[in-house]
Amino acid sequence: MKAKKFLAMFCALTMIIGTGSFAYAEEAETPEIEYADDAIVINVGYENALTEPAAKAAVRWKELVAEKSNGTIDLELFPNSTLGKKNDLIDQMLLGENIITVADGAFLAEYGVKDFGFFYAPYAFDNWDQLWDVLETDWYADLKDQLANAGGIRVVSSNWIYGARDILSIKEVHTPADLSGLKLRVSSNDLSVQSFGSLGATPVGMDMSDVYQAMSGGTIDAVENPISSLYNRSFQEVAKYLVKNEHILATSMWICGEMFYQTLTEEQQQILCECADEAGLFNNELYDDATAEAEQGMIDAGVTVYEPTEEEKQAWIDAAQPFFADAESTMGWTAGLYDTVHGLTTH
Repeated sequence: MKAKKFLAMFCALTMIIGTGSFAYAEEAETPEIEYADDAIVINVGYENALTEPAAKAAVRWKELVAEKSNGTIDLELFPNSTLGKKNDLIDQMLLGENIITVADGAFLAEYGVKDFGFFYAPYAFDNWDQLWDVLETDWYADLKDQLANAGGIRVVSSNWIYGARDILSIKEVHTPADLSGLKLRVSSNDLSVQSFGSLGATPVGMDMSDVYQAMSGGTIDAVENPISSLYNRSFQEVAKYLVKNEHILATSMWICGEMFYQTLTEEQQQILCECADEAGLFNNELYDDATAEAEQGMIDAGVTVYEPTEEEKQAWIDAAQPFFADAESTMGWTAGLYDTVHGLTTH
């Protein structure tokens, strides 16, 4: 065995700065980890900054894997897209490279299993408990196997909260009717374009890195994402109205190539996935505080934050229903998918 520093002090310092919490700094300190000379190295690339919950939870994931594998699996972490862009990473993992990255249902739907898009549809779930119920079912386990067989992608973990997605715009939005004529940045995929068109906006597919310039220059009028993501990208500087309509309850789905996944033993696969889920719970513990801090930061920056009334929230839900009614033909979903999924939950 050889001693290999885990960057514990650096990560702990980052977390101290990000949280301002001495108690958390104590929790973040990690002893030196002993890795085997022939340890399997897996490169984990993601967009999140070090101060975000997902990046902090990735550190926890690394710790857990190292401990439970007795130093035979080493997760090398690459935050802030330092390993490369998602599309490039997926191209590499499909060739068998030892890479893990993060995706969402709309993205995975493009790899041969259209039903994955359900997890990125507006108002697909009423609450987080419904979503957690579904992720624990045999139906979802089979969906993951379909993706591995059809698309060559293995979902390692799905229980990391990315956030409830809201709309930040240059004018007040309270109901779907207020989206009329509004140029809204969405992810560049068919599902996002179709679903937000159903809600009444004019969807514009665009990379997040281009949004600040596009909004400040008037190319787009609005952007949707969880509050913390919007705040961390400083969009509050160019748009001053946030509506907490929570149109998508989004989770981050960590993925790797099936080709590489099958080079691991069953025990190694189990360690990788179970530790990822455990780290996901840690991510979720951090979510509420991170969201509250981001919302307050927006308010301090002069953003008007609006929470829809029950009647207005129902108007949002109703506006999404035509999308589900047509999804079998427009999205290629399995017939009756909405009823199938909601039949799996008790909440």
